[in-house]
Amino acid sequence: MRVIVAMTGASGAPYGVRMLRILRELPDVETHLVVSRAAALTIAQECDERTARDVEQLADVVHKPSAIGATIASGSYPVDAMLVVPCSIRTLSAIAYCHANDLIVRAADVCLKEGRPLVLMVRETPLHLGHLRAMSAAAESGAVIMPPVPACYALPKTVDDVIDHSVRRALVRAGVTAAAPRAWDGQIG
Repeated sequence: MRVIVAMTGASGAPYGVRMLRILRELPDVETHLVVSRAAALTIAQECDERTARDVEQLADVVHKPSAIGATIASGSYPVDAMLVVPCSIRTLSAIAYCHANDLIVRAADVCLKEGRPLVLMVRETPLHLGHLRAMSAAAESGAVIMPPVPACYALPKTVDDVIDHSVRRALVRAGVTAAAPRAWDGQIG
């Protein structure tokens, strides 16, 4: 399985790092990583991995955001899914309106045109009407809008538990079922 992970500049870089760590544990998954310039700044602020280079070590293949001619920019290159985590409103808007000015948006556009899963873990709140319209436009094109919302039924004990559960749910939605969180076994009573 080949999965693209793109990290953009919204707060939430630990979600992207955790996703890469989970994927690294799955021997049948090849990860392609693209880290935006803004994401590199956010990584330094929010993660134990203090540089984008540290995060890049978790991926099998790393692409520069300016590498518009990279393999993942073509529909002829087989990819099983793409996740943008965290997904900034800027990136969401570019994807929604086909403004493919960098590799992240181009690879996302390729996933949409080829009918491949594209999960956008949008990190912004509160949302205004423009944000909601961009989400709607992206969803109408086939993207899955999946903000990292805590699942309290999983009884998280730490922030890491919250991040892990959200990331695993996103991976399952993208088709990486081997990363599934513990299944809900029903309510008692």
